[in-house]
Amino acid sequence: MTIEGYDGERVLVSYDVSGSARGVAARVCQIVFGRKRISEGRDRTPYREKGFIHRPGVVWIGQSVLVMPPRDAVELAGVLHRLGVRVATGPVSIDRASLAAFRRGSGLPA
Repeated sequence: MTIEGYDGERVLVSYDVSGSARGVAARVCQIVFGRKRISEGRDRTPYREKGFIHRPGVVWIGQSVLVMPPRDAVELAGVLHRLGVRVATGPVSIDRASLAAFRRGSGLPA
């Protein structure tokens, strides 16, 4: 997740996946946090498919809550809605220094 590379408006995104929808919950994690993949070519090269938290200006606040640029928020909300996930968004006013307090280490889900 990075604050660097973006200095504009921000949107708070909160999402909720039903506890009984384990497959959907797993897919949402992959979309948000990224995942490790293996190429389909002959050499089967491993690579990392980045998630939304790797985009400039996106900060993971906590479980199911992110702050991000408006364009990314609209895109993520659309993807999650199509999966049947409940999503709420709203503009937030938070300065870069305050937002930096929410940054997390490298122990993000794969």
